[in-house]
Amino acid sequence: MKTKFSLIIAAALLTLTAFSHGQAGTDVKKAADDTGKATDTAAKKTASATKTAAKDTGKATETAAKDTGKGVEKGAKATGEATEKVADKTGSATKTAAKDTGKGVEKGAKATGKATETAAKDTGKATKTAAKDTGKGVKKVGEKTEDIVK
Repeated sequence: MKTKFSLIIAAALLTLTAFSHGQAGTDVKKAADDTGKATDTAAKKTASATKTAAKDTGKATETAAKDTGKGVEKGAKATGEATEKVADKTGSATKTAAKDTGKGVEKGAKATGKATETAAKDTGKATKTAAKDTGKGVKKVGEKTEDIVK
């Protein structure tokens, strides 16, 4: 009897153990399925959010590129206009400088001409005086030579 009783208890324990393991396996499977579903849902939501963020980033990049292009175009236009103004001012200044240089050269030429004329007159007077003095000296030498020769 003791043996039968022990066998019955052993069988009961084996049945309970199998049942317990079966129940635990079912619970683990449900938890794994729930985790899988939650992971799948989270992945789908992440993918959707990433796709939306990518579209928004693309639109923002396109807008920034357009704005940058407009800014570059405005900068180039402003640079061109500034260069044109500087060129006009440079041309005007060059023209004025050329006129002033021409006037200065003309005045210098007139002054040089007057100085040359004055120098020529003075040279002529000095040459005339030197010729007279030379003539007088030659005459005196001639007279002395004549006196010596006599």
